[in-house]
Amino acid sequence: MLGHFENALAQGLPQSCVDSKRVLLARLMEAWKGFAAGGPEHVFWVPGRIEVLGKHTDYCGGRSLLATASRGFMFGVSPRSDLNVRVKDAVSEETIESRLHPDVTPRLGHWSNYPETVFRRLARNFVGDLKGADIVFASDLPPAAGMSSSSALMVGFYLVINAINGLEEREEFKENIRSAEDLAGYLGTLENGQTFGTLVGDKGVGTFGGSEDHTAIMNCQVGKLSQYAYCPVQFERAMVLPESYTFAIGVSGVVAEKTGDAMEKYNRASRLAFTALDVWNQISKRHDPHLSEAIQQAGVDEIRSILKKAPSGEFAADDLVRRFDHFAIENEDILPKAGDALALGDVKGFGEWANRSQAQGVGLLKNQIPETETLAQLAVGLGACGASAFGAGFGGSVWALVERHTVGEFLCAWKDAYMQQFAQHQSLCQFFSTDASTGAFEVVAEV
Repeated sequence: MLGHFENALAQGLPQSCVDSKRVLLARLMEAWKGFAAGGPEHVFWVPGRIEVLGKHTDYCGGRSLLATASRGFMFGVSPRSDLNVRVKDAVSEETIESRLHPDVTPRLGHWSNYPETVFRRLARNFVGDLKGADIVFASDLPPAAGMSSSSALMVGFYLVINAINGLEEREEFKENIRSAEDLAGYLGTLENGQTFGTLVGDKGVGTFGGSEDHTAIMNCQVGKLSQYAYCPVQFERAMVLPESYTFAIGVSGVVAEKTGDAMEKYNRASRLAFTALDVWNQISKRHDPHLSEAIQQAGVDEIRSILKKAPSGEFAADDLVRRFDHFAIENEDILPKAGDALALGDVKGFGEWANRSQAQGVGLLKNQIPETETLAQLAVGLGACGASAFGAGFGGSVWALVERHTVGEFLCAWKDAYMQQFAQHQSLCQFFSTDASTGAFEVVAEV
């Protein structure tokens, strides 16, 4: 059984990470023994996401520049004859039992919140004639590190439930989801709870995010950075990352979980953007659906001038202007010019724009912490072309673009320099390299 799936891994993954994924697959298969009869009927690879540029832009209708990592989740699934769903984490060996049912009540603050939110939403959107499942997953992705481990979990659980229930063949699916971009948009609503077309939403997992993570996880390509716009999801372009460069990842060791205080900080950035849009629409008597559309229609200066006069409310006018300025600079200036530089093969120029993005995150978005600020500064000082923190912020990781032949030496020096300032994070920080990898795919067993 293992060999049938193992031989198929190399068909979709960069060669540099195939061996480590075979180890992960073996761990999944070992965990399956004694959990369910036979072996998994389907196996999926679901990667983590690297947000190269586009901090908190997706839910504003903006754009982002994305890649996937060579680390992520392996999922195995077999159908059941009832609505019960049993899930085992092959790494922690923890098991949960749930149901594919519209009345499931997820447990907040526990990883089971993510699969159970998927089970509930799918049961509500695709009523009747569903099969439960036995599911085992294994991951080598650092949790709560800004690499979208929670979104990858939700995407994976969607993929395995779809695989055994054929959701894409149902009329309610076909009426609403007509492209890979549509599917990414729908998967984003599983997490944020919004309605997608006629597929009615619910509570989600409690975060007010967009669909950037799901878009990357489902659609990124090996060796390329992909640019997407949102609300709705639209592919814009893909730029080849020169083979002589690769990503170094520094995981700060400060968790960026979207729970508790961290969730509130993340949602505050979202609420600032939505409030800025509401103020603009109310005063201008417009009905722009998001900040990106407002800028296209009225321009940055007019919107900023109105926000400066915002009436007192949850947020001060200065906070709204600062949040708007960050979006406008990141979305309208930095990201397009960085992409243009990379498209022309100007890696140095691309890195300079990335460094500006990091500075704007610190000064305007204010979603950085001393650890991520330091990681980015150290990376550039050690010779990286560019470096930037990514993910929701308030913890997490930093990417650095470095020449491939130097990456081993760079990672050692980066870690050593970081440990000199933040030795308290030694047990949780990680430093590794990854190529721009592929989106999620089914590992089709050879027979």
